Amino acid sequence: MTEPVDVLWTGENPPGYAHPGDAGGDLVSAEALVLQPGERRLVGTGLRIALPEGYAAFVVPRSGLAAKHGITIVNAPGTIDAGYRGEVKVALLNTDASEPYEVHVGDRIAQMIVMPVPRVSFTRVDELPDSVRGQGGFGSSGYGDRSAPVSSAADNVQEGTHA
Repeated sequence: MTEPVDVLWTGENPPGYAHPGDAGGDLVSAEALVLQPGERRLVGTGLRIALPEGYAAFVVPRSGLAAKHGITIVNAPGTIDAGYRGEVKVALLNTDASEPYEVHVGDRIAQMIVMPVPRVSFTRVDELPDSVRGQGGFGSSGYGDRSAPVSSAADNVQEGTHA
């Protein structure tokens, strides 16, 4: 099912899907900058969108930027409400401890996922119903098999290659 979404945009590229079936459309930078190690910056995309009522867009990191360069989004996912009409900006963060990262105009810096979002009614109650999970939170589902020895990145380096 494809719901039409009105997109008003400036710059070179509207958000686009790299492959059929992709969930997120790529957002590109409308400005050039250098993110120093540990630096965060609000980066403009030159994009303004008009989402249908009952929809929201979520701005999420690009996995390749995170894995290869340590570039992520501070408030991931960033939420764009249906009524917002300002420029979509991305709060980029360079998590690399030593390498700056150059962002060029037109670089793909994030992805935007558009989804239907129901408006819910919150009802106050004295007690919540029981569930299998209960109050189990952070780490409550375990970590998997922890009996295997742990190796460091240095252990994975082979002659002439890196992990």
